[in-house]
Amino acid sequence: MNTAIQHALAQAVQALQTQDILPQDWQNNSVLTRTKDRNHGDFASNIAMVAAKIAGMKPRDLAKKILENLPATTEIHKAEIAGPGFINFFLNADQRFAILDQIAQQQEQFGQSCINQAQKIQVEFVSANPTSSLHVGHGRGAAYGMTVANLLRATGAQVDGEYYVNDAGRQMDILATSTYLRYLELQGQTLVFPKNAYQGDYVKEIAQNILNKDGDAYVHTVSDIYKHVAEDVQYADEPDANGDKVILSGDKEKHIDGLIANSQKLLGESYRVFHQAALQAILNDIKDDLEEFGVTFNRWFSEASLLEKIDEALDTLQQRGFLYEKDGNIWFKSTEFGDEKDRVVKRRNGQTTYFASDIAYHLDKLQRGYTHIVDIWGSDHHGYIARVKAAIDAMGYDSSKLTVLLVQFVSLWRGGEMIQMSSRSGQFVTLRELREEVGNDAARFYYVMRKSEQHIDFDLDLAVSQSKDNAVYYIQYAHARICRMLDKAEEIHLSFDASNARQFAEKLSLDTETEILAKLAAYPEVIIRAANAYEPHQVGNYLKELAALFHAWYNENKVLGDDLELTQARLLLSINVQQVLKNGLTLLGVSAPVTM
Repeated sequence: MNTAIQHALAQAVQALQTQDILPQDWQNNSVLTRTKDRNHGDFASNIAMVAAKIAGMKPRDLAKKILENLPATTEIHKAEIAGPGFINFFLNADQRFAILDQIAQQQEQFGQSCINQAQKIQVEFVSANPTSSLHVGHGRGAAYGMTVANLLRATGAQVDGEYYVNDAGRQMDILATSTYLRYLELQGQTLVFPKNAYQGDYVKEIAQNILNKDGDAYVHTVSDIYKHVAEDVQYADEPDANGDKVILSGDKEKHIDGLIANSQKLLGESYRVFHQAALQAILNDIKDDLEEFGVTFNRWFSEASLLEKIDEALDTLQQRGFLYEKDGNIWFKSTEFGDEKDRVVKRRNGQTTYFASDIAYHLDKLQRGYTHIVDIWGSDHHGYIARVKAAIDAMGYDSSKLTVLLVQFVSLWRGGEMIQMSSRSGQFVTLRELREEVGNDAARFYYVMRKSEQHIDFDLDLAVSQSKDNAVYYIQYAHARICRMLDKAEEIHLSFDASNARQFAEKLSLDTETEILAKLAAYPEVIIRAANAYEPHQVGNYLKELAALFHAWYNENKVLGDDLELTQARLLLSINVQQVLKNGLTLLGVSAPVTM
C-alpha cells in the first residue's frame, strides 16, 4: 500500500483533530485501496465516509476539509473527491516506476512482509486416517494447507505445519483385522470378507509382506475368528461384482467389532504385528506421496501419544465442573458453551472417545504457546467445531485462538463424466494417480483456485490442455515466454542490463504498460490479504490477471524492436513480470518453467 498517501491522510486527520472537526480519540478504520479504473486515479480512500457521522458532516463536505488539510508531497500529483465522498489519489509519474526499483532490490523476496512477525501459528492439515493411500479429496487439503502455511510465512509469521496421525482407535483396528483376514486367506483358509472391512489390494500386499517375513506364525482357524460374531448376519448366496458376499441383514458394525475383538484375543501381543505393519506401510506411503507433492510438515503427531494428555484434559474439565456421569458414561457439558448437545468423553467400559482425544490434542497445541491455531478439516467435520471450541473455553483457554477452515469435497471429471470414489471398497482415485495424470503443478494450482468451503469440479481434460482456458498453463507460458524473449535477445547479441535499462523506464508510456506496472505494485497487498484471509485463490487470480495483461501487451507490441531504448525499457518491464510470476507460483507450490 502507498505509504506516502497513508502518511498524508494521517497528517490531515491530525489537523482536523486540532480544529475540533474530529475528536482526539477517533480511531481511523478507513481503507486505502487501488482503483480498478485508472481514470479514477491510483488509489481511493473512504476516510470521509467513515468519519462523516462522528464529524457531524456530509461525507463530501468532510472530504473537502481533508483535502484542504492534506500536506503537499512529491509522490501525490493530485487528489479529488468522487461519488458520495471517496477521495481519489493520482500519483506522480515517477511513482509508477518506483516498483521496478523495489522488485530489482528484493527479487525473490518481493511480496514478503513482516506484518505477521509477532505471530506463532500452527497449521494442522491433511491428517487423514492412515488406513489407505491419500485420495484426491485429501490432496485438496494438502495443497490448501501447504499454501496457507506458505502465505503466512511470507508475511513474517513463524509457522509449524503438523499432521495428526490417527494411529489409535477403531479405524486402525478395522485395518489391522482386515490385514489379518487377508493373511489367513493367503494361508489357504476360506472366509467371507466383511463388506465394511478395508478391501483394497494394498491390504493384501501388507498381509503378504507379513507372511513373507513370519510365515504361519500367526495362523488361527477362521471358525475361531468368526465365532459368535456372524450369528445375526446373513449374506447373499452369490457374490457381488467385486467378488464379495453382500450382507443382507444384521448389524455389520457389530460384526466387524466382533472380528476385531476375537483377533485381538487370539493373537494377543502378536495383534500389534498387523496393526503396526499396516500403519507403517500406509503412513510411509502417505509421507512419500506428500513429499513428492511438495507438501512437508514440521511434525507428525501421534494420537497414540496422547494417553497422559487425555487424562490431564479430562481432569482439568472435571476440576472446573464441566463433566458429569449419566448412564455409566462421562459427559462434557458442551451445551453450556453453545453446542447443540452434551458430548460423551468416556464410555461406560472405560474407553475414551475420539472427542476426548481431540480435546487432549488441542490442549497440547495450546500449551505449546501458539498465538493462533489453524485446523484444516474436511467439510464433513463441521459439527466438531462447536464442541472443540467449547472444550477449549471450558479448560480455561481462549477458543478465539482456534480457526477451523473446512475443505469441501472434490469431484473428478473426465470426458464430461464424473468419476465415482469410495475408500473402504478401494475404488477411489488416489492423489498419486491424479498427480501422474495431470502433474503436480496443475493439481497444486487447481486445488486452491476456489475458496476452501466451495466444492471443486476438477476437470482432468482441462488440467492437461495447452490452451488459454487452462489457467496454470497460461501463467506458466507467460513466464516461459519471457525466458524465451531473453534468450532471443542474447541470440541477436542485444545487450541488456536491468540496472542500466532503468534510465529508460519513462519510455513505458502506453496505458497497458502503466496497467502492468500498477498490477506489479499490487502484488504485496495481494499476498497480505490472501494470507490473513486464508485464501490462496486470491494469489491464483492475481497471477491469471498479470499473465493476461502481459500476453495482451506482448501480442500487440514488439519488445525487441529498432528503438533500442524502448527495447531496454520493455525488457525491463518483462523481467519484472517474470519475477513476480515466479514468486507467486512458488507460494502456490507451482513451478515456473523456462521452456514449454
